[in-house]
Amino acid sequence: MNIIEELKWRGAINQQTDEEGLEKLVSSKSISLYCGVDPTGDSMHIGHLLPFMMMKRFELMGHHPYIVIGGGTGSIGDPSGRKTERQLQTMEQVQHNVDALSAQAKKIFASENISMVNNYDWLSKISLLDFLRDYGKLFNINTMLAKDVVASRLESGISFTEFTYQILQSVDYYQLHKNHDIQLQVGGGDQWGNITAGIDMIHRIEGQDTEVYGLTIPLLLKADGTKFGKTAGGAVWLDPEKTSPYEFYQFWLNQDDRDVIKYMKLFTFMTQEEIGEYEQKLAAAPEKREAHHKLAAEVTKFVHGEEGLKSAEKITEVLFSGEIKALSVDEVQQAFNSVPSAEISSEPINIVELLIEAKVDSSKRQAREDVTNGAISINGEKVRDVQTTINPSDSFDGKFIVIRRGKKNYFLAKVN
Repeated sequence: MNIIEELKWRGAINQQTDEEGLEKLVSSKSISLYCGVDPTGDSMHIGHLLPFMMMKRFELMGHHPYIVIGGGTGSIGDPSGRKTERQLQTMEQVQHNVDALSAQAKKIFASENISMVNNYDWLSKISLLDFLRDYGKLFNINTMLAKDVVASRLESGISFTEFTYQILQSVDYYQLHKNHDIQLQVGGGDQWGNITAGIDMIHRIEGQDTEVYGLTIPLLLKADGTKFGKTAGGAVWLDPEKTSPYEFYQFWLNQDDRDVIKYMKLFTFMTQEEIGEYEQKLAAAPEKREAHHKLAAEVTKFVHGEEGLKSAEKITEVLFSGEIKALSVDEVQQAFNSVPSAEISSEPINIVELLIEAKVDSSKRQAREDVTNGAISINGEKVRDVQTTINPSDSFDGKFIVIRRGKKNYFLAKVN
């Protein structure tokens, strides 16, 4: 099975510029290919994960992927997927994001066979006159206007800056092809117009017989029809400071039964045989959620490493058992990052007063009822006496008190 057949089985291909030609090419030799990411922020999110995992799959089958960090294009702004003009970032912010994304990509996709480049290195060296003469002359305005990404913006308006983005991305492909013999660009479905523009430009310069190709990944929708990758709290980031390994693990663990096998194919490196086994387990005993746990473990390990996975699994087990005291301070921060929180003083405090200060209850009467009814647990231990005094220094290095009301409602008191 060649890489294209593998990607088809996984459901990872949306469009190809020349399906037959590309499959013939990758079957005959090792190729170089690339995928880019613009530094619009200082972390990638799981929407970036699929194309870069595709890069990894190519590498594992003997090909040479390039990750392009868009220090140049990122300073301009891609109009794809937007209804309004982007707010330009300062060059200092762009550089900060470039450094952060480069470090993140190296950590996750580190390999001797995966190269990383920054398109600022060549785009910044092109003068305005050279841009207009060498590249602008190759683009027909009518063709550019017909591209979906531009056509969708004509009513609301698009600046000349964003209008020229497709030329800059085309220059990327040309430069990478000329200097690194790259023959394939991979991107999201919204990049189709930019990818085909690059191929057209290379054909104009190098000739129509030049073998360059484009491939896009599908737009992922969940079984309920909503967009994949979003949660109530926003994007799921690859940066552990923005989305903790535990939150990341939980995102995958809580996927719909109908989506789990699809995501296994797309986001893990498990074999067809392994995935087939979990598909059977899911069908036979969905309540055991074995496929969910396997999916969560595989993706978390890939992004956050063995330590990140161990921490996520430990927190999950502790919260299920209620043994809160087994968590470290860092694990408490991970586990309760998104629960309601309030700051309290470091002085010992009566349980009823604590529930009010931590905003667990809105009145002393309700707080006393919750305590006497056995609804309140402090750091995993039930408290039934309204005269109980809680000393913040007794647990978690005096930094946190974890309060649970009922079975599932957690609150975090942060000691200042």
